[in-house]
Amino acid sequence: MKNSKSPEINNNSSGLLFVLPALTGTFIFIIIPIFCSFLLSFTHWDLLNEITFAGLENYKSVLSEPEFLQILANTFVYAIATTLFAVIIPLLIASALNTKIRGSEVYKTIYFLPFITPAVVIAIVWSWIFDPNIGLVNTLFKTHLTWLFDTRLAMPVLIFVSVWKLIGYNVVLFLTGFSTINQNVYEAAKIDGAGVSEIFWNITIPLLKPTIYFVTLITAISSFQIFDLIYVMTSGGPNNSTNVIVYSIYKYAFEYFDIGKSCALAYILFVIIFILAALQRLGIRSKG
Repeated sequence: MKNSKSPEINNNSSGLLFVLPALTGTFIFIIIPIFCSFLLSFTHWDLLNEITFAGLENYKSVLSEPEFLQILANTFVYAIATTLFAVIIPLLIASALNTKIRGSEVYKTIYFLPFITPAVVIAIVWSWIFDPNIGLVNTLFKTHLTWLFDTRLAMPVLIFVSVWKLIGYNVVLFLTGFSTINQNVYEAAKIDGAGVSEIFWNITIPLLKPTIYFVTLITAISSFQIFDLIYVMTSGGPNNSTNVIVYSIYKYAFEYFDIGKSCALAYILFVIIFILAALQRLGIRSKG
């Protein structure tokens, strides 16, 4: 018995040895900071003076801030709009590429390039493009709009740039989902006389539900966590019109030096994302 189990024990030990560095890094850089930040959300700390216990004061203070509702609304508007367009557009593009159109591999590469480009670089380039004085957009369309300095236009510009960046990655995910669909189903539908729209709505969408759910979920989570584009392009302005929760977390921590409020706001965001993910999951199950 001992000899028969020893190879399995050795394999388990070897596997544990290989994953130990990753587990150690996860524990040190993720698990411990999560635990510490949760504790800090119940304290007052300015990075210099002694930490003092505050109870639920930070949560009450953050939720009662005059601009909190505006920041929350901005976050939801940005996340919902970005998720909607960054799911529908890639789905349509992937559906077209799945038909084996000529040059599809080139298109895949072109679509994916923005995703692998650093967000800061993208933000700087698009800031130049939408510059009110020398920007390419105003030059091409002969307009004089102050895109990133207008409370009505700044958020749509950010949404546009975010969707543009996410399209390539989501296209790849949808193409992966298409590859799992048995092509015989499409052939049978064509033989029965089904049109393109009928095939798309009655075959493609139902069979792609798991992929659509996954893409929607990760896109929504990343949208709620947007920071870099806003930090570079608008800094939350003008007049807080593009200020979102994650950018406010940064401001509380590194501009106001209020670590307690920063951590409290981070966990408020966590609860929001968790609830939305759970509701979305329940919705998918009920429809399934």
